[in-house]
Amino acid sequence: MERIKILVVDDEARMRKLVKDFLSKSGYEVLEAEDGSQALDIFIEQNDIALIILDVMMPKMDGWQTCREIRQYSKVPIIMLTAKSDERDELQGFQLGVDEYISKPFSPKILVARVEAILRRTNQMAEDEKLEAGGIVLDKTAHSVTIDGQPIDLSYKEFELLAYFLENKGIALSREKILNNVWNYDYFGDARTIDTHVKKLRSKMGEKGDLIKTIWGMGYKLEC
Repeated sequence: MERIKILVVDDEARMRKLVKDFLSKSGYEVLEAEDGSQALDIFIEQNDIALIILDVMMPKMDGWQTCREIRQYSKVPIIMLTAKSDERDELQGFQLGVDEYISKPFSPKILVARVEAILRRTNQMAEDEKLEAGGIVLDKTAHSVTIDGQPIDLSYKEFELLAYFLENKGIALSREKILNNVWNYDYFGDARTIDTHVKKLRSKMGEKGDLIKTIWGMGYKLEC
């Protein structure tokens, strides 16, 4: 069976080796790049990379610019690594379509768990299933969304979030429950991650964004 390919991009060889060792033990094929420019070359050449782990601070082309370039033609899941813990950096990452954001230092085991969670969700997209409600049609197989027949462009996490809302329409969902089901890991932090994604999702949905109701002090609910 062909192993899943993961591209690790970091200018620190020691960090790349650490991440590669843990991912390799979990059965993944790991490719390495020491800067954003090299990462783009490898990504285009390989064309079957399932996930990218991307450092922010790198020479030649930093993580932000690399992410922008990749997002022009691919929705491949991206985990961003950074030594910073600035809220503005985290928000910028989500705005660029980053799926996970991990601050250094981090536990390699946690990183592997998050990789596995994202890939599980990606593999679930193979199910032939459409979700429909209120003029919204989400096609998991094609990874597409239309609203009243018009396509909208969502990031990987926005797509997953909308799918979860559609699967649970009419049900009040706490932020913790959304994080555990959409992000697939226990999240010990504040609600910025959920709120940022919901805000962006609502904006892209136009008038239909009003269908996602805020349940104050708890979370959200999709009402159709």
